[in-house]
Amino acid sequence: MKFRLICVGKLAESWQRQAAEEYIKRVQRYFPLDLIELKEEKGGRKSDTNRIIKAEGERVLAKVPEKSFLIVLDENGRNHGSEHLAQLLSTEMVQGGRDWCFAIGGPYGHDPAVVKRANMVLSLSKMTFTHQMARILLLEQLYRSCSIINNEPYHNR
Repeated sequence: MKFRLICVGKLAESWQRQAAEEYIKRVQRYFPLDLIELKEEKGGRKSDTNRIIKAEGERVLAKVPEKSFLIVLDENGRNHGSEHLAQLLSTEMVQGGRDWCFAIGGPYGHDPAVVKRANMVLSLSKMTFTHQMARILLLEQLYRSCSIINNEPYHNR
């Protein structure tokens, strides 16, 4: 089993890159993790957000392996606690073993086709985060899930 993280856009700030790199290293102690960064679609002055969302969505779907379990991060998704996410991961490891693929859209979110393909639509919080922050938070939660599954002290219960 491995993780694939598909992100629209790059991390602009050095502290964001450092945080993401740290959590990627931590997660990779448990699972291989591939990070795919896709270029944000340019919009211009009077940008057509529907065109942007559609173009980014097509590029995201092109990177999703056919048999993977796709989890799309979206502000309208379901909220799960850390322990519940760990339980889902643990169950998948035992029963299915499918690779998990996560998709983080750009500033305008996901194309409906991406959400339709998803096996799960996940919200990290009721609060809204930038897509850059969502990447860091997701990576931290993946690491936390791994530590929960392995009964390690990172997650204080």
